[in-house]
Amino acid sequence: MSATRNRVRSLIDRHGLRLKKKLGQNFLIDDAIIRKIVDAADITSDSLVVEIGPGVGNMTTYLLERAGHVLAYEVDRDLASVLQNEFEEHPRLTLIVDDVLKRRLDDDLEKLLNSFEEVVVVANLPYYITTPFLMKALEEARHIDRYILTLQLEVAKRLTAEKGSKDYNALSVIIHHLTDPQFLFSISQHVFLPKPEVKSGVIHLDVRSDHVPAELETFFDFVRTSFKQRRKTLLNNLHKGYAIPKDSLQNFLQKQGLDPRVRAESLSPTDLKKLADAFVEYFFS
Repeated sequence: MSATRNRVRSLIDRHGLRLKKKLGQNFLIDDAIIRKIVDAADITSDSLVVEIGPGVGNMTTYLLERAGHVLAYEVDRDLASVLQNEFEEHPRLTLIVDDVLKRRLDDDLEKLLNSFEEVVVVANLPYYITTPFLMKALEEARHIDRYILTLQLEVAKRLTAEKGSKDYNALSVIIHHLTDPQFLFSISQHVFLPKPEVKSGVIHLDVRSDHVPAELETFFDFVRTSFKQRRKTLLNNLHKGYAIPKDSLQNFLQKQGLDPRVRAESLSPTDLKKLADAFVEYFFS
């Protein structure tokens, strides 16, 4: 049994903790896996690391060994009390007891930024906040350079999927537009306490700096509309979503060099961005 597994069981017993299923509390308890995730983050003393949902601090311990500073968000006050007790106001740990989805991330980061060369998010994300957190952070947080995230395996594959694959969807396109995503490895349910019903996966997202925030909402709407009904053609989805006559859409697609029978899943994120820009100019300028 690993040292981390023993530590977690001891803390649960000592503090009388009751894990809250609604908060997605599944703690990583395998030292080798935690070390592998931290290694993948490639952090140094010049890194400011953001951890979401540190729980009882299993990964936090490893992060503090390498990072210049760790900014951790914990919404559960019972777990936050354990963290405060375990780390005893560690000088390189800032703990914010709040829901990260309600925070202005850049405001929190700017208090610590001056001392570090990069900001890296390393987190075993509660499954229920994965998409809301990622979209909020990628759209709002200008200072984050990359993410190393442990997610439900199905979601991890979807976020990193390439065109033409069964996992490729609107969210895949949006993530590819905002980052360079990479699937790293899968994780068994057996390295968590309590054991979740599904496997997990670890992904690496390098944030792109070349997108224009003001254009994101229009592009995202176009992508979601394009994938609205997966079995339907792009033409049919755009017709239904924007109430544009089919003959006009057919002419538009042909001018873009596309067969009107094309489906969104066969187009790359780059293709879809170019198409979205042309679509707005053709129909709404």
